[in-house]
Amino acid sequence: MIIDSLSGSKDNTVRVWDVDNNKQIQSFDGHSSSVHCVKFSSYHYHNHRQNVICSSSDKAIRFWDFKHNKRLQIFNGHTGAIYGIEFSQFNGGRYLCSGSYDKTIRLWDVETSKSLHVFNGHKRAICNNKNDNNNNKMNNIGVIGGNGYTICSGSWDKTIRIWDIETTKQFN
Repeated sequence: MIIDSLSGSKDNTVRVWDVDNNKQIQSFDGHSSSVHCVKFSSYHYHNHRQNVICSSSDKAIRFWDFKHNKRLQIFNGHTGAIYGIEFSQFNGGRYLCSGSYDKTIRLWDVETSKSLHVFNGHKRAICNNKNDNNNNKMNNIGVIGGNGYTICSGSWDKTIRIWDIETTKQFN
C-alpha cells in the first residue's frame, strides 16, 4: 500500500488516503475546530514510524499514529488558530515551526514535546490561506519554513521576516 495523500477539513477531521486505490484508510477526529495544515512527520519517519501531524483553529498541534489510530502528542501554546506547520530540514526533522493567527511563530522540539522559543514581530496573523473563487485554487499568502537554521514567515501585515533559530534574532 502506497499512502500518498492527507487531507484536513472544516469538519474537524484529518484523513489519510491510499491514492492508488482511491480509498480512505484512516480518519482522525480529535480537533474541535477546522484543520488547516496536515503533514507526515519527517521526524517520526526517520525513526521508522509513520505519523501524521496537523494544526487547527482549536490552537493545537496533534500527532497521530495512523497505523494504530492513536493520538501521540498534543502541542499547546498558541492563543490563535495555527495555519502553518513545517519540520526542520536538519536533525532529521526533530524541530517544528508553527505559525498562528496570534501573530507568533513557535519553535518546538518534537522529541521532548516542548516549545523552545516564541518569535514575535508580526503585527497581524501568520500564514493564512485565501480562497480565490475564480479558479477554485488555494493561494498561500504566507509561508513558514526552514532552510538550514532559519525560519521564514509571512503575514497579513504584508511583511516577510527571516529568523535565526540559533540566536532567535530576526535578520534585518
